[in-house]
Amino acid sequence: MKRTVTVNDRMQSGYTYELTCPEGENFDSEFKPELTPKEMLALGVFGGKYLTDCRDEFPASWFEGAKLSPEGARADMNYFLVHASKPLSYWRAKGWIHEDDPRGWFQWYCRYYLGRRSADDARQIKRWKAMKRHIAQIRAHCAPGDLPCRRRQRQALLHWAYDSRKI
Repeated sequence: MKRTVTVNDRMQSGYTYELTCPEGENFDSEFKPELTPKEMLALGVFGGKYLTDCRDEFPASWFEGAKLSPEGARADMNYFLVHASKPLSYWRAKGWIHEDDPRGWFQWYCRYYLGRRSADDARQIKRWKAMKRHIAQIRAHCAPGDLPCRRRQRQALLHWAYDSRKI
């Protein structure tokens, strides 16, 4: 059954979208994230700053145990205790932000996970797949399970739903 979501937060007012797939199901065959949004938030991503003003849009269970920092991003909120993000202004300047998801890829992923499908899906999945280059770098330069090795790359992979703890 379809459901309409209306968003009213700091970055979007009156934006609506439809959930047309069951939560966490019917993903594109080329999109195989290793972490759910809930798992990512619990591990610590984006310095804890992500989704702090728009919690009403997403399931409350996603925020149980989440590492959040409403006052601003903090490296100690990230799983690997390092900053691994560029500011939103950088992403905007590169043209990587779609108007439907003004917070970027993770917002797209959260909405996709909930069941929204959009015209931007193919582009976002292509961007997700491009992150595999970081997996190759970790494998080339780190012993298996050496989590302190290349912490920024490992944290960046967590931001894109790859579980870099398994590399």
